[in-house]
Amino acid sequence: MKLRDSRPASFWPLAIFFALFVLFMYGPMFVIFILSFQGPEGGLTFPMRGVSLHWFTKLAEGLGVVDIGAALWRSLGLGVAVMLCTVVLSVLAGLAFRKRLAGGNTLFLIVVASLIMPSIIVSLGIGLEFRLIDTGIKAVLERGGMESALEGYGTSLGLFTSALGAHLTWTLPFGLLIMFAVFNRFNPAYEEAARDLGATPWQGFAHVVLPLIAPSVVGIGMFGFTLSWDEIARTSQAIGDVNTLPLELQGLTSTVTTPSIYALGTVTTVVSFLVMGITLLLLWALGRRRKGRSG
Repeated sequence: MKLRDSRPASFWPLAIFFALFVLFMYGPMFVIFILSFQGPEGGLTFPMRGVSLHWFTKLAEGLGVVDIGAALWRSLGLGVAVMLCTVVLSVLAGLAFRKRLAGGNTLFLIVVASLIMPSIIVSLGIGLEFRLIDTGIKAVLERGGMESALEGYGTSLGLFTSALGAHLTWTLPFGLLIMFAVFNRFNPAYEEAARDLGATPWQGFAHVVLPLIAPSVVGIGMFGFTLSWDEIARTSQAIGDVNTLPLELQGLTSTVTTPSIYALGTVTTVVSFLVMGITLLLLWALGRRRKGRSG
């Protein structure tokens, strides 16, 4: 006779609590997905009025004076730039911190300090910093008699200057912490074996270290992009005269009263899922390649 596994009395209350927690987190997202596929007579609440792609068509046509397409491309470009910078700087920092550095602890605390500071304060500080840079540049141009350059100069605030720096204050600490965890359990014997076989430091990194840490590098890239993709607070005061897609979406919540804003939310969420899907595909391919080599 097969004995049934007995579950403790706390199992079902905890299971119900977990199900409610998952519903609380992901329920709003699924509601937006559903309402974005309403018909032309649809509103912002249930019940649904038909099923169609009408509001996605309206989204493609534009939402008033807001250029959603341009904002989308700005967010994609910024996300890719943040992802690349986060990966490169995190890997380099991880390699550097494998050895004892003078002032390394202080440097580490400075990097991760941005995680405990309010995001809006970080944004305000970066915006003020770049405005001071603008003042200095204009003073230099004025003293140099470069009137034409002074008239044409706008601001150093921009997508790939101040906004990029603001986003890196959010993504770099996570990338650095991940690389610390990776290299703390990394076996240096692999590198020593490569050196014994005549490999240069660069060859050892490219052919030994990088393939071993590749899954973590891919994960850092995903973190960098997704954290940048939906960032609002750190961008708001450090973006200059353009807006990213999350900032445009925040502004539209008070002016757009049709399901087209739900369609925009669905599109942005799909992009995030695509990034995660590509990441998982890369991890799967790296795992297959590693098994093939070991086999």
